[in-house]
Amino acid sequence: MQRDLAIKCLKNESFDLLVIGGGSTGAGIALDAQTRGLKVALVEQGDFTCGTSSRSTKLVHGGVRYLEQAVMHLDRSQFRLVREALQERKVLSQIAPHLVTWLPLLIPMYRRWEAAYYNAGLRMYDWLAGKNLVHRSRFVSHHEALELCPFLKKSGLKGGVIYYDGQFDDSRMGLSILLTAINRGAVISNYTRVTGFIKSAGRITGVQLQDSLKGDVWTTQASFVVNATGPYTDNLRKMDFPDCKSLLRVSSGAHLVTPLPSPQPKVGVLIPKTQDKRVLFVLPWLGHLLIGTTDNPAQVSPDPKPTAQEVSFIQQEYHRYFEGSLDNSQIESSWSGLRPLVDETSHKGTAALSRDHSFDESSSGLLSVFGGKWTTYRTMAKDTVDKLVKRFPKPLGPCITDRVKLSGADSFEPGLSQQWIKSGFDQKTAEHLVRAYGDRSPQVIQLAQDEFKERLHPKHPMLLAEVIYSVRNEYVCRSSDILFRRTRLALLDKKAAKEAFPKVHSILAEELGWDEREIEADQLDFTSQL
Repeated sequence: MQRDLAIKCLKNESFDLLVIGGGSTGAGIALDAQTRGLKVALVEQGDFTCGTSSRSTKLVHGGVRYLEQAVMHLDRSQFRLVREALQERKVLSQIAPHLVTWLPLLIPMYRRWEAAYYNAGLRMYDWLAGKNLVHRSRFVSHHEALELCPFLKKSGLKGGVIYYDGQFDDSRMGLSILLTAINRGAVISNYTRVTGFIKSAGRITGVQLQDSLKGDVWTTQASFVVNATGPYTDNLRKMDFPDCKSLLRVSSGAHLVTPLPSPQPKVGVLIPKTQDKRVLFVLPWLGHLLIGTTDNPAQVSPDPKPTAQEVSFIQQEYHRYFEGSLDNSQIESSWSGLRPLVDETSHKGTAALSRDHSFDESSSGLLSVFGGKWTTYRTMAKDTVDKLVKRFPKPLGPCITDRVKLSGADSFEPGLSQQWIKSGFDQKTAEHLVRAYGDRSPQVIQLAQDEFKERLHPKHPMLLAEVIYSVRNEYVCRSSDILFRRTRLALLDKKAAKEAFPKVHSILAEELGWDEREIEADQLDFTSQL
């Protein structure tokens, strides 16, 4: 299998650069460095994107709320971050068109003075986008706002403002970046944990690694090591230097998923100020309604879940602005993701902390990159690799990742779904396969036509063929990899994922040749994440 070959390479080869962390930042660094001519390895202690990078709000965006903070506090760094993110939003839509789509977002207005306020802010948002502007923001009337989002509360609604941002499947985006790096020669392995650093004359020359699945321990030599572990950044820094000062503040983003109301919304909705001054997003995503907020102070944990208080808060805020029920019986899934923020002061709340990224280099040479946001992963990677290329004696090329199509995008055509409909697949399944796999969807279709056309669950468009494809091509090691990250079923409907688990588990056991210990470990792993 692919991972076995990667482990063999890690045990027997040395590298120019070893990246620790398989989320968006680490993946971006690996691809950038590999395309410039470095020999790159990347390791991730769990599955790829198993943390923050699979638990975002699913938006590729400039950040309307960051722009508001920039204006209110005359913060140049926030202006720069918004402008940069708006540029990257367009780049991501070009290098991964199968994964990024444009979503109109409605800000409803219930007070007349809000019209001038939001008009000024969104005109500036459009202006900062410059040539990368997708659609101009515009006002909508009370009547049109309700046509676009029929379940908005009507009482007191004056109208709204529409603007556009990108929406994506975050976990599949991270995987696509990694697969692109692998196709260009990088050695990448999940479930591979760093247990220590190897040093010579006080400088890091490699890492000690452990296969989290089989227990093997070995050392891998590397000229440079980058720490891109998100919320775990300080943990790795302290492994290198126990007395170092913590650099991060961590916040959580809690999200609930419900069925789409009928009639379905044609837009997402942004509530710009909840009762505690945060924001609330209500977004159609993969045939469901995603409701969430961010910036709740949190502690680092391997599998954070929304607290009862967070769920209650989201429900209360939802009921302030929307008709219909959002009681616990409506919630089909929920999750919480940790946001690693640069700790600028000791007294600001996490909502006020910058989403810009920063660096720290220890005396032993460990380069840590932290902060930032999903949309700017590529510029974070560029800045990181820029710091490294000057130190190599061989000439290295410039950053080209703004032009490198990600896995699935090379010959992607949106109309491909029509071909699969003509081949006998229903529309929802055909569109799902094309959006998830892009130009790789024919390989999944072939597996489905051969034997595995059955759905993972009758209510959802995912197929058993995707399990086979992912095991053979996408470094799957556990059933949770399939159900939480490759297909997203568990993020949409945990009951359905639980019912689909036996099928997925059985296929993996056969494909990967599990013994009784591995069968039991997979069951425990999946149960622990529900």
